[in-house]
Amino acid sequence: MTKDFIFVLVQFVLFAIFFIDIPVPGMDFSWPLWAEVVIISIGSLGGLLILMGIINLNENITPFPSPKRNSYLISGGVYRYVRHPIYAGIIIAMTAFSFYSGSAGRLIITAVLLVVFYFKSELEEKLLIERFPKYSQYKKATGRFFPKVWSK
Repeated sequence: MTKDFIFVLVQFVLFAIFFIDIPVPGMDFSWPLWAEVVIISIGSLGGLLILMGIINLNENITPFPSPKRNSYLISGGVYRYVRHPIYAGIIIAMTAFSFYSGSAGRLIITAVLLVVFYFKSELEEKLLIERFPKYSQYKKATGRFFPKVWSK
């Protein structure tokens, strides 16, 4: 349970730093209008992915890696393609906003958050395999953050 709180604390600290936006001198950038439209569209897709993940999880949702006591395995909806769509959507949206705002600092925070989400999802999946024997098979069939494009 301690790891649960550490992951969530680190995640929310990174969110706070992201929104404060610590500038990296000499590393800010800008985009032409057409690129900003593309970036906003990609960010919106990230937001949609977050929303779909939340809707599909319903009462199973928790910020912690440990599944709720009364939870059940969700493998339909967006979870049919991706095991962690909320994490993926957050990373997509934050990456898009980092580019849109021209902030290298935000991009660095997003990269750190991706690493945190990777290790958080590793713990979460270990706990899900213990709780739901079918999770191992589900894990083989779906991608962690993005759909599997090919299979072996």
